[in-house]
Amino acid sequence: MDVIKLAKEIIDGKRLTRADDLSFFETADLEELAKGADEIREALCKNHVDLCTIINGRAGGCSENCKFCAQSAHSQTGCDRHGIVDPLVVLEDCKKREAAGVHAYSIVTAGRTVEGRDLDTLVEAYNLLNENCNLRLCASHGLITAEAMQRLRDAGVTMYHENIETSKRNFPNICTTHTYEDKIKEIQIAKDAGMSVCSGGIIGMGETFEDRIDMAVSLAELEIDSIPINALIPVPGTPFAELTPLTEDDIIRTIAMFRYINPTAYIRMAAGRNYFSDGGRRVFSSGANATITGDMLTTVGNNTKQDKDMLTEMGFEI
Repeated sequence: MDVIKLAKEIIDGKRLTRADDLSFFETADLEELAKGADEIREALCKNHVDLCTIINGRAGGCSENCKFCAQSAHSQTGCDRHGIVDPLVVLEDCKKREAAGVHAYSIVTAGRTVEGRDLDTLVEAYNLLNENCNLRLCASHGLITAEAMQRLRDAGVTMYHENIETSKRNFPNICTTHTYEDKIKEIQIAKDAGMSVCSGGIIGMGETFEDRIDMAVSLAELEIDSIPINALIPVPGTPFAELTPLTEDDIIRTIAMFRYINPTAYIRMAAGRNYFSDGGRRVFSSGANATITGDMLTTVGNNTKQDKDMLTEMGFEI
């Protein structure tokens, strides 16, 4: 497979589908694959880079048994636990992030869903952010109802985050307290409320490369706008604690493949940039054009100023 020729065909309008033989992504020359992915990104997405940041709105004690997650009550990780964060604390944090130059801000809560008083508090927080800040507001609150989603939309939230995590085949190997189909239903609830969707997954959980390809194709079929790719950081106390960490090349190959299959989406490097000693410069020359910056949930984040300096130096527009 001539991946540079394929990149030019994608730029001209070709789209890869489930019907295509996509196995070549696993063995194609990595340098050529990354080059082609970057050409697709530059031609179809230009040089704009999207920076988002998140705040942990409710931590720990999650009822779900996702094997990768430090916040699951099924694991013994010793992570912090706290209830819904005060809306004024969220507002202060959001203003600080806005001043640092990010484009989007999201509250992320541990747990299967939010409802009742917790939902009321979140709606209050989003209303405050909508009235006092000028960032795109995103939300990540699990499997909420259509009514709850509409309340978030009315409060100014325009994007909902719901990772599919992996392929449909592999999903039961990472979680059994909810299903892949639950995820797809939630994505549709968000779309029905008039929101765009941020959905991706995690690599390095013992999946095959075929599983990664399937995840990329599924996200293309769902017409997802923003695709976060997380490289698993094995957390002591979780079932995946002893998995072998990914290599830089493995992460780069995956990001490039996602760009070929989702040529116009924001491919967002999330957790795992600490695998790269230079802040992930290779990531942004291999198809990625978005990232989560600043403090993260249960892993160490990246300094926003350093990210902006690096990306500006690479020719991206902040």
